[in-house]
Amino acid sequence: MFEKTFDEKKINRAILAGLNAPCLSKEDNATDESLEELEALLETAGGVCVGTVLQNKDKPDPRTFLGEGKVQEVKALAQAQEADLVIFDNELSPSQQRSLTEDLGVQVLDRSALILDIFAQRARTREGRLQVELAQYKYLLPRLTSMWSHLERQEGAIGTRGPGETQLETDRRLIRKKITKLEDELREVRRVRSTQRQRREKNEVPVVAIVGYTNAGKSTLLNALTGADIPANDRLFDTLDTTTRTLELSDTCTVLLSDTVGFISKLPHQLVEAFKATLEELEYADLLLHVIDASNPRWREQAEVVESLITELHAWETPRVDVFNKADLLEGDILPHGADIVTISARTGEGLPELLEALRQRLDAGKLRVTLALPYDRGGLVDMLYREAAVERVEYGETINVVVTCTPKVLGQVKEYVVDGWSEEKEPWEDGV
Repeated sequence: MFEKTFDEKKINRAILAGLNAPCLSKEDNATDESLEELEALLETAGGVCVGTVLQNKDKPDPRTFLGEGKVQEVKALAQAQEADLVIFDNELSPSQQRSLTEDLGVQVLDRSALILDIFAQRARTREGRLQVELAQYKYLLPRLTSMWSHLERQEGAIGTRGPGETQLETDRRLIRKKITKLEDELREVRRVRSTQRQRREKNEVPVVAIVGYTNAGKSTLLNALTGADIPANDRLFDTLDTTTRTLELSDTCTVLLSDTVGFISKLPHQLVEAFKATLEELEYADLLLHVIDASNPRWREQAEVVESLITELHAWETPRVDVFNKADLLEGDILPHGADIVTISARTGEGLPELLEALRQRLDAGKLRVTLALPYDRGGLVDMLYREAAVERVEYGETINVVVTCTPKVLGQVKEYVVDGWSEEKEPWEDGV
């Protein structure tokens, strides 16, 4: 246990607590490292840590999770530090949360509630707010009895933002009705996304999704590659809403580069479910860029968290390039090497040419942009080109003039009608063209 003191009293002063027990899984246990991450999450939410307690115990107490003596220790520390919150790194049951609140005399949250609060602060788009609101209602539903009075006393505090002030007069029936409404709205979001995805597939626009642990540098990378102006600060979950920008890899290959929400260990399952409308894009992406913070000593554990969530979202078969970021901050650690691994610094630009080349090798595939002059008796080829290539323009004159970007296979079917962009002297598949 350690304590922190501050000269001036601040709202949302929190004690962080956790339990490490052999009977708990690695995911559910609290450690010194996970408590450090919890403190970073607290700072992101606008609070300040004034003390930390970690207990090693054979198994959780059914009523208060921590042992009785440790609960009294946390209570004394909270009183001494004038804390108004106790946040657990482990997931608490509704009854444990209620019992701890009664025993400690301050509001008690768990890690899931804190992450939900951060998402409520960060969501900007309508879709993002819908997803966070749904996740919060699902989290609140089994906790109504224990949370209503504390929400009333501490309006605006960490853990109380989100669905809105109507929480105080909402009962279980109304919340279930609201959940159903939000789920219907998100199904409509999925329908719109599906339509957009079909349009992209018809136009053969590849999609590259950037994934990674929160604060690995995904937004910084998107800014560096596309010139986007997305806020990219050194804090957890700095950006939440998905941002997509175009990136020209060559004259014949333009891709959509999409920055997804960051992952984190112990991500609330309510959020994973709610954000599937956004995260299902990973399953349909042509390529994943898994951004890894190479400067973080725990990068292997963080990468495992991302890998497990990619699997949960059914995107394990999507081709992937591992991008080890923040190489400028790396001190002596030896990183993996391979055909699907690139080391970069998105901040300084180091390694970006190699990353772009890796994208070109996987997505350009020797395509050529050509102009065709089709006789009208071969007009049926236009339908084939719309199905199997990217048609840019069609004009009808003495012939049907088509500007199209196509693969060598498609070009082989129409090469006799090419009037610009290719010649017999150099086949498009020679020398990697």
